[in-house]
Amino acid sequence: MSRIGTFADDDLSGWFVKSPELGGALAGLSDAVYNRSRLPMRTRELARMVIAHDNECAVCVNTRDADGPAAGVDEELYEHVAQWRTWPGYSAQERLAAEFAHRFATEHTVLRDDEDFWARAAEHLSEELLADLALSCALWLGMGRVLRTLDLGQACSLTLPSRV
Repeated sequence: MSRIGTFADDDLSGWFVKSPELGGALAGLSDAVYNRSRLPMRTRELARMVIAHDNECAVCVNTRDADGPAAGVDEELYEHVAQWRTWPGYSAQERLAAEFAHRFATEHTVLRDDEDFWARAAEHLSEELLADLALSCALWLGMGRVLRTLDLGQACSLTLPSRV
């Protein structure tokens, strides 16, 4: 049950009427993360799902991208999120993005000071990709926690629209 109004269990954006300017700005950031990021979709989706699980956000866990299958994002990628450290189906770049996402959500200052991580990340992620990843993680962590805390849209199963 929503904590800030009466909204259907599957309404993800109706609550933006409570803060239309901030909600609109957030929609712009979301559009940029999903439609303008330079991250490969598999890398993006694994990082997003790691944060979704860390946030315990049902709508985030159930979200899929309509273009995912064409980009090599299948249900197998999602099924192994909890094993991001060890599942052999993830590339080194995907695994580093998952590690970044998890640590961003759970131990950001330890991550900041982990020189070993940054050396490993530099081998597989350019500074531009790291910037896109960090900004994407900021959206996912923040929105996932908002949705979960305010109990909004937790009954949703969302498919992101195709970018055709």
